[in-house]
Amino acid sequence: MEKEKVILTGDRPTGKLHIGHYVGSLRRRVELQNSGEYRKIFVFEADAQALTDNIDNPEKVRQNVIEVALDYLAVGLDPQKSTIFIQSQIPELCELSFYYMDLVTVSRLQRNPTVKTEIQMRNFETSIPVGFFTYPISQAADITAFKATTVPVGEDQEPMLEQAREIVRRFNYIYGETLVEPEILLPDNAACLRLPGTDGKAKMSKSLGNCIYLSDSADEVEKKVRSMFTDPTHLRVSDPGKLEGNTVFTYLDAFCKPEHFGRYWTDYANLDEVKAHYTRGGLGDMKVKKFLAAILQEELTPIRERRKEFEKDIPAVYDMLKKGCEVARETAAQTLDEVRRAMKINYFDDAALIAEQAQRFHQ
Repeated sequence: MEKEKVILTGDRPTGKLHIGHYVGSLRRRVELQNSGEYRKIFVFEADAQALTDNIDNPEKVRQNVIEVALDYLAVGLDPQKSTIFIQSQIPELCELSFYYMDLVTVSRLQRNPTVKTEIQMRNFETSIPVGFFTYPISQAADITAFKATTVPVGEDQEPMLEQAREIVRRFNYIYGETLVEPEILLPDNAACLRLPGTDGKAKMSKSLGNCIYLSDSADEVEKKVRSMFTDPTHLRVSDPGKLEGNTVFTYLDAFCKPEHFGRYWTDYANLDEVKAHYTRGGLGDMKVKKFLAAILQEELTPIRERRKEFEKDIPAVYDMLKKGCEVARETAAQTLDEVRRAMKINYFDDAALIAEQAQRFHQ
């Protein structure tokens, strides 16, 4: 019998979500949610994970839980079709993590490329918080608690998924088939794997101020596109321009569709024609930016407007999250129960054990 398809995916609530999140995961999540292919979809805010490197600033996480929830609803995640919940409200995840810690060595965690990169990014080399160091284990608990078959993430998260699979295999080998092994689902558009910041830096980041947020006003989007990094050697319109490392063209690869040309730039039939003109010279950056801005406004305006509607009733958004937590907790509790049974630590529910011990002591 084929196992039921279940998705688990989420974000750390450390800031509002930006268009990098949108093309990398949010847009795809909504498509998957509406595809009817998946029996259950769990989308969570990883606030406990966010605290591993923000423990001295819990207010940052606390304030952003509602921002991320609003972004989720604005892009089209539907609480009727997807269970949206908050990680810290599901205590079963902590217990699962605790058991999984016995299945992973310190040296294995140290070899995880994602952990290595994240540690360098946060300058944690000399003093890594244990919670941060073990987050691949926590992630495995998140995935397995909901029996996720499919985890849609960027390719940078592949080592994390592999670690989760190792934990599942080792657990099942020792205790019998209990946990579900997850598969990774990568973005299908290469440009969406990792959208660079507006300044051309490899990653969008709040601290670098190089993000276009889903909640940005039309004016802010316009301003950010105008100041976007292009080809620094393309000084005059007549100069040949480079596409590689040119942020504007990376964004066009991620967002542009053939129908946009009929609406916003009838001089060209498709993006290949624009690229050809730009590389041979004779096409200015401002024209390309104007086209990109029009596309982004078309994509972001309905999201921005939906967000404003949800902002009118914040208590209702918290209520939606609370209901999602209740559903998620029920599922996680069921998995934990199965894990405890497999590990033989369900002492009080094991009538056979109690009878056997009673008999042993009365012989």
